[in-house]
Amino acid sequence: MPIGDELLFSEYDACLNLGGFSNISLKQEGKRIAFDIAPVNIVLNTLAQKFNKNFDENGDLARKGQINEHLLAKLNSLDFYSRPHPKSLGVEWCNEHIFSLFENIETIDAMATFTEHAAQQISNIINKNSLQKVLCTGGGTYNTFLIEKIREKAGLGIIIPKNEIIDYKEALIFAFMGVLKMNNEINVLSSATGSIADHSSGVMA
Repeated sequence: MPIGDELLFSEYDACLNLGGFSNISLKQEGKRIAFDIAPVNIVLNTLAQKFNKNFDENGDLARKGQINEHLLAKLNSLDFYSRPHPKSLGVEWCNEHIFSLFENIETIDAMATFTEHAAQQISNIINKNSLQKVLCTGGGTYNTFLIEKIREKAGLGIIIPKNEIIDYKEALIFAFMGVLKMNNEINVLSSATGSIADHSSGVMA
């Protein structure tokens, strides 16, 4: 994604994706960096399934819950958040570190607490890097409760684009990366991935 953010969406200070995991790309010291911030829908959707829902529409369930401060402190103290970038998350990490923390906690309160946790971690990155104009895409953008919380903590610089960009930005950039590969141009940035050098990745079939 970072190469597309750099070349197609450069008018924004950063591009924030709210999908199964939240991730961000931004310029730092003249270079585009990118990394995962925190789980989002991978956790919230799993919790919503306990109410026989595929996802928590608009965050309406989480909005009804109460924040469990003890759980919130445990979530915020997880080691991943203090690691330097580049870094990424996966479902295995959630299985090991997240879901076990919800034992003996009402599901609706776990949803409220995890939404607060995700909003805190995301806003921490926005505030730390003094980002004023952040493009927000991905399915989690439709979670109005989460967006409200991020805006409360990080100001009003969260830009919500048209639905086509929310839904298809990732597909658009993958297609763009394919065009770059066809032209043998750089489509992977070492500053984002930690690789040795920028390169043109992919195989032409």
